[in-house]
Amino acid sequence: MVHELADYERAPERCHLTEEQLTAALFGPAPALFGHVAADSADQPIGFALWFLNFSTWEGVHGIYLEDLYVQPAARGTGAGRLLLATLAAICVERGYRRLEWWMINWNPAGRFYAAIGAAPMDEWVPYRLAGSALHDLAAQAAAAPTRADA
Repeated sequence: MVHELADYERAPERCHLTEEQLTAALFGPAPALFGHVAADSADQPIGFALWFLNFSTWEGVHGIYLEDLYVQPAARGTGAGRLLLATLAAICVERGYRRLEWWMINWNPAGRFYAAIGAAPMDEWVPYRLAGSALHDLAAQAAAAPTRADA
C-alpha cells in the first residue's frame, strides 16, 4: 500500500521501499518505525499509519510523527482513517506525549478531513530537507573535521 500512496501523491518513481526494508524497519532488532493497519470486515487491509517518535525540546517529551496515513480509495469515508488517527492520539495521551504531527501535500483533499478532527496547519514553520549531493557534501565536512576523543 505504500506504493499505492506514492501513486496517489503523483510520485511513484520516487518510492523505492521494498517489503524487506519495511519488515526490517518495523520488526528488526531495534525498530524505530511503528505501524497500524486498518482492516475491513473480511480482515483485508484497507489502510495504514506508519509513525515514529520525535522529541520536543520545548515540551520535554516525545511526540508522534505520522510519516504516512493511507486509506485505499474504496474504503475512504468508512472511518478507517479517523480510527487510525484516534489510535495514535490515544497512544499520545496514554504515554504523556503532547503532539501528533504530520505533513500533507498542499493539494491533498484530506485537509478537510484533518480540519474536521481539529488538526490545524502550521504555516509559521518552513520545512527544510537535506538530501542527495547536498547531504553528501555536508557529511564530507564532518569527516574532514578534527575530532576530540572525549567528545
